[in-house]
Amino acid sequence: MAQTAIKATIVGAGLVGSTIAYTMVAQGVASEIVLVDVDNDRAEGEAMDIEHGSPFFKESLIHAGNYQTSADSDIVIITAGTNQRPGETRMDLIGRNAAIVTSVAKQVKQVSPKAVVLVVSNPVDVMTRVVQEVTGFPAERVIGSGTNLDSARLRYLLSKKFGIDSRNIHAYVLGEHGDSEFVAWSNVNIAGMNINEASDAFGGLMGDYDYINLANDTRNAAYEIINRKKATYYGIAASASRIAEAILRDEKSIMPLSVKLTGQYGLKDVYLSLPAVIGQHGIIKIIAPYISEEEEGKLHHSAKLLAEAYDSLHSAK
Repeated sequence: MAQTAIKATIVGAGLVGSTIAYTMVAQGVASEIVLVDVDNDRAEGEAMDIEHGSPFFKESLIHAGNYQTSADSDIVIITAGTNQRPGETRMDLIGRNAAIVTSVAKQVKQVSPKAVVLVVSNPVDVMTRVVQEVTGFPAERVIGSGTNLDSARLRYLLSKKFGIDSRNIHAYVLGEHGDSEFVAWSNVNIAGMNINEASDAFGGLMGDYDYINLANDTRNAAYEIINRKKATYYGIAASASRIAEAILRDEKSIMPLSVKLTGQYGLKDVYLSLPAVIGQHGIIKIIAPYISEEEEGKLHHSAKLLAEAYDSLHSAK
């Protein structure tokens, strides 16, 4: 999207939504950002606070609004929902958040029928599927933040292990954004080397213990943060802002995102994370990279759990 005005709406002005708004303003991702929340005073306060930093950022208008003032947004980011509490899994949120996300999706369908929708609300894979089915938007325009942050966490941990810049590490966490996610060790790439070759080259020798611990530390990172400070928001804000930037600037970047599968690895309809090329109109192509037989089994396990979780929403009615 060239030098035209870019309008973004963020639904949910809690810690996650407001931090995404701040990050997008600081990085100059959109020309206009509308914060929508059932608590309009909260949305107004967050917008005012961010706006007061505007002399230090690129020009960007941010304000609180409602669905009508958010009309014709280029991208809508949904963060609305209840927070994950200490001791809860993301799946524990499913009943509480499905009704909220459904209501939001109906409004978005009415006022921004051409928007790309980025879902951040947890459990994100199931909530993204809910949004896509409620709006009826093409699946390529309804995307979940998925394991983009999990993959960044993995790259960070590997950078500490090997003593190199995390931006030079290509590594993916795939499947559910949650407890059944897995590290695709078979396609980790560092300077053209696989994980075993990089282990030898950089002296951070990897044993079975390291593979298990790095995967566990990646998977459990959010729980560790929530146990200490009750919520996570900086990391997901950076991730969501980066996804929005890649979409709005038509970058054709590749990121691991929650997408609706169309036969990859023999799976269809379920939303889960695989690498995807994204641009102005959302998903351009879903990538199905080589993964080992064991990893493919883990992907199918994730898909089964997510399908069951989605089905549970209907059986509970």
